[in-house]
Amino acid sequence: MRWLPFQLNPDLPASGMPRREYIERKWGPGRGPEVYARVTAAARGEGLPFAFEKISVQPNTLEAHRLLHYAEQQGRQDEVAEELFKAYFVDGVDITDPETLASVAAQAGLDREKVSAYLASDTDRDAIQQADIDARNAGVGGVPFFIFDQRIGVSGAQDSATLLDAMEQARRNS
Repeated sequence: MRWLPFQLNPDLPASGMPRREYIERKWGPGRGPEVYARVTAAARGEGLPFAFEKISVQPNTLEAHRLLHYAEQQGRQDEVAEELFKAYFVDGVDITDPETLASVAAQAGLDREKVSAYLASDTDRDAIQQADIDARNAGVGGVPFFIFDQRIGVSGAQDSATLLDAMEQARRNS
């Protein structure tokens, strides 16, 4: 399994924008709790304590995707992804902040100093931006989006039977 770059909001400033402003622009004033209630309830049913109300910054996720790319090269991509999701969806931290990203990486077992140096550089930035463009050109329009054996795409949150069927279909067509 690999986590590939796709930004929901690639046009946001690098530092993101206030979450409340983002939600009001997207769904209208006061609609955030209503929109996220179903997602929060489904997550809690799976033991995930999502806390959307803690999120104060709607992030541009380019740097978080660079961190995931770096983590893949170090053999720790799944661990970093888990820590990143927890930091954002449970703890509400600002994942545009390089120090926060370095802390997330350290929690997942990566060397904080090396991660900080990587994020301070431009290494892989163009490649991540191009991978995001490639995903859009391939038809990805949202998350989650699963690609099985580079052949079968499944968009959106799906039940396990749907995902298993897509995996079996990909295997049959290999």
